[in-house]
Amino acid sequence: MALHLIKLCVGADSIDDLREWVAERALRAIAAGLEPHSVHTTRMVPKRVEELLDGGSLYWVIKGQVQARQKLLDIQTFTDGEGISRCHLVLGPEVIETAVQPKRPFQGWRYYPQDDVPRDLNSLGEGIAEMPADLRRELSELGLL
Repeated sequence: MALHLIKLCVGADSIDDLREWVAERALRAIAAGLEPHSVHTTRMVPKRVEELLDGGSLYWVIKGQVQARQKLLDIQTFTDGEGISRCHLVLGPEVIETAVQPKRPFQGWRYYPQDDVPRDLNSLGEGIAEMPADLRRELSELGLL
């Protein structure tokens, strides 16, 4: 069973903001002759790397709600110029919308077990992905999604 990470998407007000950030990073990577992955750098290095890379994703909390995920492709550890151990979370280029799920603020990232993750939006039923995000959020808060 896959293990995931969850993290606040600081600076993003919507999934569109996240998608723009990912697209910008992908274009920079392509221009540099690299794969179009986005990389998120974090100070804390996960210890359960094998479980995370066995189908895991990074789930993004935007405006107090889990709203999207990106597949974890690799976790690369390194030491920065100040001698601090860090890691790059190498993420797939696709931002996958999920059913919204409330989440309180926290620092850094957390492990996110498979049993706790929200379902992908496209798996919820026909027409739901086409609904405006505000309507989906309200329906979710009412327990209807």
